Amino acid sequence: MKAIFRKNRTRAKIHGTAVRPRLSVKISNQHITAQIIDDDKGITLAYATTVGIKQSGSKTKLAAIIGADIAKKAKTAKIKQVVFDRGARLYAGRMSALADAARKEGLEF
Repeated sequence: MKAIFRKNRTRAKIHGTAVRPRLSVKISNQHITAQIIDDDKGITLAYATTVGIKQSGSKTKLAAIIGADIAKKAKTAKIKQVVFDRGARLYAGRMSALADAARKEGLEF
């Protein structure tokens, strides 16, 4: 229940536009998903996930791989700046690793 309140509080302050879309990150116990969303049109512009990839290692390492992958896909979609949406998660551990990897690939937020 507390996670829902945290998610709604975060989402109330964040809105993605065509100029600066929203980078939404979902981290579950098994998988990591990141997508870049234009909230005005309601469409997903880029998407990356650990579902189906053959990488091994820690979840933090996989989060860094997904962060780099989403930044590369954003670059091909000509997106340079995004608004970071962490949902109900704290900005630490896997979330921080994903964000740092995306920044290293040139994504600004």
